[in-house]
Amino acid sequence: MDLGDLRTQIDAVDEQIVDLYERRMDICRQVAEVKIETGKKVFDRDREKEKIAKVKSLTHTDFNKTGIGELFEQIMSMSRKLQYQLLTEKGTIGRLPFIGVDSLGDDRVRVVFQGAEGAYSQAAMHQYFGDTVNSFHVDTFRDACCAIEEGSADFAVLPIENSTAGIVNEIYDLLVEFENYIVGEQIIKIEHCLLGVPGGRIEDIRTVYSHPQSLMQSARFLSEHDWKQISLPNNAFAARKVAEEKDPSQAAIAGEYAGRVYGLEVLKKPVNQSDTNSTRFIIITNQKIFRKDAKKVSICFEIPHESGSLYHMLSHFIYNNLNMTKIESRPIEGRNWEYRFFIDFDGNLADSAVKNALRGLRDEARNMKILGNY
Repeated sequence: MDLGDLRTQIDAVDEQIVDLYERRMDICRQVAEVKIETGKKVFDRDREKEKIAKVKSLTHTDFNKTGIGELFEQIMSMSRKLQYQLLTEKGTIGRLPFIGVDSLGDDRVRVVFQGAEGAYSQAAMHQYFGDTVNSFHVDTFRDACCAIEEGSADFAVLPIENSTAGIVNEIYDLLVEFENYIVGEQIIKIEHCLLGVPGGRIEDIRTVYSHPQSLMQSARFLSEHDWKQISLPNNAFAARKVAEEKDPSQAAIAGEYAGRVYGLEVLKKPVNQSDTNSTRFIIITNQKIFRKDAKKVSICFEIPHESGSLYHMLSHFIYNNLNMTKIESRPIEGRNWEYRFFIDFDGNLADSAVKNALRGLRDEARNMKILGNY
């Protein structure tokens, strides 16, 4: 037989496959109707494992066994998504435990930020809440989360990502540990300055203090000088230390605002190598609320340590036409080489497509948490 005849046979088989696929999906729709009436869950992990094992046993070669396993994983995944969509159409998707609000509060809200007076977090807070906001500061990110938990603050402002240095790992871990939720974000441009005591000179400097990320972002400038570099938890702490010790051999890398707060002189600016350096700050609270005009959803989940698990989870965004904008992973404490995934995607918790995707993700993940809508 020539190639044309073989292709004709393949076309005929493909037509049968399409017909059988549509027949199967029609039956899946009927299955969904029964599950709606009986209240049964869409996803039955044990049933699907048995089904895949059975169809693989019907094959005659190892190659076909692997292929048919992958094929039926996809078919059953698509069947589940069809059933989830039907649940949404029938209004049985359920309500999410979040309340839509027009605003985050009034002038009486109290906000906490990490660092000292003059920190970039304070600048982000003022841009988001205004210059007259009732606020206070704490030493660590954990302290800020605890302040919300104990009720001494309504909101906290925390840095979660820098455009050049990447994510702030600790913030991701704290979002899982504490029952806090993201309700807003603020992006500010970062312009690091070399700050010294009034009258100080660059040639007198021997030691520079700053946050580790700020030192890294200024590495090109620092490499031109033989200075001792000492890390501190926050840029504003560095500026405060230099101001308090009044030693002309010490300098801080921090923002110009911190220099004004502590009466330091700008010896050089900017010193960071990227002129597009920005930091994204998140606004968190312990209330399950979201602004009605929110446009981004953040979630995290754990998945079975099996081949294809992440692929199947991400397919929920595809089938619901949702644009995923970010994915990160963090190690799960106490479980070597297993990871928790953090995902941002466009949408609002009131959207049916978002509810549909979250329903499927929750059913198929080991556990899932909605981190916020903002």
